[in-house]
Amino acid sequence: MKSKKHGENISKAEVLTVTSHGLWVLVNDAEYFLSHTQFPWFQKARLSDVFHLKLLQGDHLYWPLLDVDLELDAITAPERYPLVYK
Repeated sequence: MKSKKHGENISKAEVLTVTSHGLWVLVNDAEYFLSHTQFPWFQKARLSDVFHLKLLQGDHLYWPLLDVDLELDAITAPERYPLVYK
């Protein structure tokens, strides 16, 4: 018995806009703000790299060109993730 191939991933994630304060990301009709203070990897990154975003497993954001991956929970509840990049 062969496994069937998975269908196309219909979950969507995209960077909506980048400002001097952070970036707005849309994930499955919900908007999230990632401030440069809490997520400094994006502040000096090239825009083309920031806009290259993938959604993995429904709640995992991945920027392959920046080697940054975040779970949505780290954005919505950062107090659960005490390690901070400095």
